[in-house]
Amino acid sequence: MSFHNSSSAADISEIEKTRFVDNAGLDIDKRDRELLQRQRELEDLDNTTKTNWEMIKKLTVCGVAFLNDAYDMFAINIVAMILGFVYYGDATGSAQNTVPKKWDTLIKIAVQIGCLLGQLIMGRLGDKVGRTTVYSAGLMIAIITTIASAFSSSMVKGFNVFVVLFIWRVLLGFGIGSDYPLTATIVSEYASVHNRGKLIAAVFSCQGFGNVMAPIVGIIVTACFKSSIDTDVLNLDYVWRIIIGIGCIPGLSTLYWRLTMEDSKRFQLETAKAAAASADEEMLREKLLAKQQYAEGRGIEANSVAHTPAEPTETFTPTIRRAKTFTQYFSEWRHLKVLLGTSIAWFALDVAFYGINLNSSIVIDAIGFAGDIKNDKPSKFIIRNCLGNIIINLLGSVPGYWITVFTIERLGRIKIQLMGFAALTVLYIVLGFAYHQILDKSVAGFIVLFTCAQLFQNFGPNVTTFVIPGEVFPTRFRSTAHGISAAMGKLGAIVAQGGFMQLKDIGGKNAFIDRLLQIFALFMLIGFFVTFWIPESKGKTLEEICDESEEYY
Repeated sequence: MSFHNSSSAADISEIEKTRFVDNAGLDIDKRDRELLQRQRELEDLDNTTKTNWEMIKKLTVCGVAFLNDAYDMFAINIVAMILGFVYYGDATGSAQNTVPKKWDTLIKIAVQIGCLLGQLIMGRLGDKVGRTTVYSAGLMIAIITTIASAFSSSMVKGFNVFVVLFIWRVLLGFGIGSDYPLTATIVSEYASVHNRGKLIAAVFSCQGFGNVMAPIVGIIVTACFKSSIDTDVLNLDYVWRIIIGIGCIPGLSTLYWRLTMEDSKRFQLETAKAAAASADEEMLREKLLAKQQYAEGRGIEANSVAHTPAEPTETFTPTIRRAKTFTQYFSEWRHLKVLLGTSIAWFALDVAFYGINLNSSIVIDAIGFAGDIKNDKPSKFIIRNCLGNIIINLLGSVPGYWITVFTIERLGRIKIQLMGFAALTVLYIVLGFAYHQILDKSVAGFIVLFTCAQLFQNFGPNVTTFVIPGEVFPTRFRSTAHGISAAMGKLGAIVAQGGFMQLKDIGGKNAFIDRLLQIFALFMLIGFFVTFWIPESKGKTLEEICDESEEYY
């Protein structure tokens, strides 16, 4: 507590000599010593270069979370393919063997809708309630809804299996959505300055393993049922349910650790500082009220006290450090532009990232790896497509993640993001304007260009758009602001899947893909320019990056 002195020393002395005790009965001197001790612990954390068992445990929990999330999100590519055989195959009187576009879009967009809501709501709760409490709740929601999704079936009229699956996957997405802001926030607040970016990137890069795990599980489960599938294609109904159900196993394996995690010292310190500021303000208000009542009891005006030469001649105006609200903090352009930069960059990236990755069958078909859906046996067709998914992920996607992990502390976040957006802009322009020519003349050339695009998505903005919001916002708003940025990314995924990808068959099957790639190039260019609004966070403490003293006025 501080005072602007406009009164005599005697008057201030009378106030300062009074021993204040906060609402919990804690001596203020003792409270301040505890806050100082916590601050010193944070300084020790920032300077350490060691990774202890507690940190390893948290990294494991967070890494498994993203492996699990990626599996749940991208397994739908394989499930949608299987659902085509089960509900629109020869055994049902339909010969198309593919899910109609409206249902395909509905089940693929479901998790993105849920994620958007989860990132906004759970991100805000992470700042209000606590990181680990909300983090645990998100996992339990995801586990329950994953199991429920596996048992989806037609219910009453108008609620076919696709509608039921959509509902459960929206709720699943809500649980997954909490992982984005809370994982980034938890890891950034526990990590030291020297390895913070590397650890956040490593946790997020487990998403690559989840992308590969989904088709691997698809191959294994399909192979186990191969003979029964070839006898009766409707046995694929067991396969897609098992593939979805397996998605709850990684989460269950880390549930206990997640439930027993503690909030970071940074969050505990920030909570204590906010409580102290609030208590100081309340105590001063009570003291001034008592002083005023005492003055009025003597018949003296509170702000005009009759005095002798030894008495004060003026009043004093005390000031208290009040925490800025979210609106007050981001009403300043220098702070708002950072939030806009992280949000728009993530939106632009995810338009292309999910537009391609939720529709990987288009790329697999383009490189001739899809097989013949009319003549191949269902089991062979599914396994072949799963192999194609594994190949396109291992070629560029997974390596890109880990190149970022091992270079982010040397190159910095902003340089990697700018480089990635620039490379993607060029690659999508080339692919967009020469799509059919490249495929006609050299499939190998197309594979090389597509692999480069996958590489620079992850050795670029797909990782950095996750890392940066976990570092550039104050502790009090970190989870909320990260959730807003991530939600904008999911809005981009929804725009891609629900909007742009609905245009892909204009003029014939996949005939509009070249135009979509040109549109994606434009979004990459937008992402490149808004990145300049974001500060570099390499080598700085979280408090230095956003000057946490600015939280108060």
